[in-house]
Amino acid sequence: MEIGENSMNGDEREDTTIYKVVVNHEEQYSIWPADRENPLGWRDAGKAGLKAECLAYIGEVWTDMRPLSLRKKMEADRQAADSTEQAD
Repeated sequence: MEIGENSMNGDEREDTTIYKVVVNHEEQYSIWPADRENPLGWRDAGKAGLKAECLAYIGEVWTDMRPLSLRKKMEADRQAADSTEQAD
């Protein structure tokens, strides 16, 4: 093959795989091939399509990257601090 000759490697081929959006117990999102069983601990989030469509959906719905357990802990800490301030 000569330099400059067009070749298609794995990175340049169009990905026509249908993916589904999956979410775990910490409300973290990912994509997974739609024809495969979900990985352990992940459930369907209700969106399937091409990779770009699924990633765009995740970009819309996953606006807080903190895991759910951290968000709950921070909220509990905030409420405890509010209670302490009111008691003073």
